[in-house]
Amino acid sequence: MRKIKVVTDSTVDLNDAVLAEYGIEMVPLSFTIDGQMYTDRVDITPASFIQKMIHAAELPKSSQPAAGTFVELYDRLGAEGYDVISIHMTGSMSGTVRSAAMAADMTETNVTVIDSQYISRGLAFQVIEAAVMAGEGRSMEEIVARLDEVRAATQLFVVVDTLDNLVKGGRIGKGKALIGSLLHIKPIGTLRDGEFGIITNVRSHAQVVKQLARQFADDVKGRTIKGVGLAHAEGFKLAENLKDKIHELTGYSQIEIDYTSPIISTHTGPGAIGFTYYAE
Repeated sequence: MRKIKVVTDSTVDLNDAVLAEYGIEMVPLSFTIDGQMYTDRVDITPASFIQKMIHAAELPKSSQPAAGTFVELYDRLGAEGYDVISIHMTGSMSGTVRSAAMAADMTETNVTVIDSQYISRGLAFQVIEAAVMAGEGRSMEEIVARLDEVRAATQLFVVVDTLDNLVKGGRIGKGKALIGSLLHIKPIGTLRDGEFGIITNVRSHAQVVKQLARQFADDVKGRTIKGVGLAHAEGFKLAENLKDKIHELTGYSQIEIDYTSPIISTHTGPGAIGFTYYAE
């Protein structure tokens, strides 16, 4: 049986140390801000991206990696004796997974492409699970089947602090945004089957913390918590308050807080958080 190497993209929200620890290959997306192009996590950090986005005249535009970039990587890994499982952000938000699939048809390497239907830590849960199983010598069929289970057990919530970027991106109309701003509404959205949608609105950060912490406590009751992640777009304080509330309700504290992917930052605007977990 050939060895298996895991490939993902830069929306995975894993730092270089973690990628190196699990032997994961990461292909970056690129972004254009006010006419200047940047390569994600290569010549711009998530924190720097958010500051540039705040002061930009228009919403940044993202570009998925070219199919040729994936082909070069797949060819190299194949020559090194690997089969490849290439796991990427939801295809509803980017063409990255389609570029990977095109490249899989162009390379001689045996490549299996997976649409994670998630982004950020929701993607990371699947990527790390695949890397661990690959390190254990498990087959491609076993890994793919296990990722289906991880995906089904995952919950991802996004809390938006400002409605400006949702308006600019065409997600909501200006009328709704005006009403929402006047009422100080904080939308809570979710990613389900790869599609983002608003599930409820609350009036304060305190209500956000209370609702999401209670949701988490209810969902994990009687189950084993396999992973929890909090990512933010200049929303560290809100993320920290949610982490503290979860610990208060459940005793669980193994939650890392990191900056989120520029793609999520672009959709949500500054002040947002992404809360992801899975339990079985």
